[in-house]
Amino acid sequence: MSGLRCALALVRQMRFDKAFHATATYASPPDLHDFRKHINPEWIDEALNATETATVRRRRLPSEQVIWLVLGMALFRDRPMEDVVSKLDLALPGAGTVARSSVTQARSRVGSEPVKWLFERCSSKWAHESASAHLWRGLRLYGMDGSYVRVPNTPENREKFGGHSPRGIESAYPMARIVVLMALRSHLLAAAQVGRYEGIHELEYAKPLRDSIPESSLTILDRGYLSAAFLLGIESKGDRHWLIRSKKNLKYKVIKKFGPGDELVEMQVSAAALAKDPSLPSTWLARRIRYQMPGFSEQFLLTSLHDPKQFPAREVAALYHERWELEQGYDEIKTEMLEREEAIRSKTPDGVLQELWGILLVFNLVRLEMQSIAKDEKIEPTRISFVATLRLIRNEWDWLSVTSPGAIPKRLAMLRRNVKRYILPPRRTRSYPRVTKLKINRHNWKKTDAAVVK
Repeated sequence: MSGLRCALALVRQMRFDKAFHATATYASPPDLHDFRKHINPEWIDEALNATETATVRRRRLPSEQVIWLVLGMALFRDRPMEDVVSKLDLALPGAGTVARSSVTQARSRVGSEPVKWLFERCSSKWAHESASAHLWRGLRLYGMDGSYVRVPNTPENREKFGGHSPRGIESAYPMARIVVLMALRSHLLAAAQVGRYEGIHELEYAKPLRDSIPESSLTILDRGYLSAAFLLGIESKGDRHWLIRSKKNLKYKVIKKFGPGDELVEMQVSAAALAKDPSLPSTWLARRIRYQMPGFSEQFLLTSLHDPKQFPAREVAALYHERWELEQGYDEIKTEMLEREEAIRSKTPDGVLQELWGILLVFNLVRLEMQSIAKDEKIEPTRISFVATLRLIRNEWDWLSVTSPGAIPKRLAMLRRNVKRYILPPRRTRSYPRVTKLKINRHNWKKTDAAVVK
């Protein structure tokens, strides 16, 4: 490994040396100088100590190395775990080849909590700093929404996560629910909740995320979050605002008209919400904005941005469509990183959670590199290709382990010169509405006492 360490010494002098260069030799702390810019190695020790999973005895695969293994698994989805260990050179010097069983035992020993702790520590710092650098009228922009991933069909995973059961037919795979708070203009995740899919509404996972929303912010939401209790909870602390799509049949009373299609309205808090939380007011105020884009149907928005002069209706309506950046982020995770929906490899619930927290953390690391490229080129982070950046990082890790030290500076300089190939053209204005196509089920299904048959 001396050749690789010499190579890394040269790489440290290049600006392109980011997070994943240094993970290959984590066993050598001096080689981690640049990596500390993103994940401070001390945070890993804190994560292990805070969750009481630190390793005391000298193991072939110590706990701190398992953290890097989980991140490597997130990056190299198609490779066996023992190959990831070998590629990252994670085993203790002289330990030889690490067997698959040893890797599995090491992951089980560490568990999911340290990876979750590390995600929360890193991501809150990265995302809030990024949001502060891309303001809209003095407000940091966030989005909140949920999705799901399929996990291996084992009895333990089925019991822990449940699944989707339309018409009483059990889904082929158990499903884990994910709800995230994202800095919209960089796609960096500020916070997340991961857990059971079946029997728990998405809104229940979203409630704890409100504590992660900072002051002087605007959170854009899907209309599934239209709940007086939830939205008033966002308003309850500091200068925090929300923007959400409304329903056409919403019942309200106009309090004040600001202009055509722009008014302050009063709505009733439902009896069910009051019974659940008697501290809620009986009525609540919101600004209602009506707008229509050419070729689209009329749309209605609700927001806590009540001042029409400070926050013009036309700008607010245009801003709402940045909510789709969150959908793009989910697509990057599920389509580009996981590559297919059944890509989670862990067969135990805690292993699934450990793997998912690692995937979310690596997604943020890729996004940090994209933000760095965008800053150098003086463009928005959303103009950088996620696919190209992800491939670049994977390729770097591959060629770094086999390239001679003298060739590395030339290779990195070439990558920097060709950075413009990662830049996407400005997005065109959407000319067709977002719609869900009708899914035609060609088969009739029925459920019998014995089984479900076609």
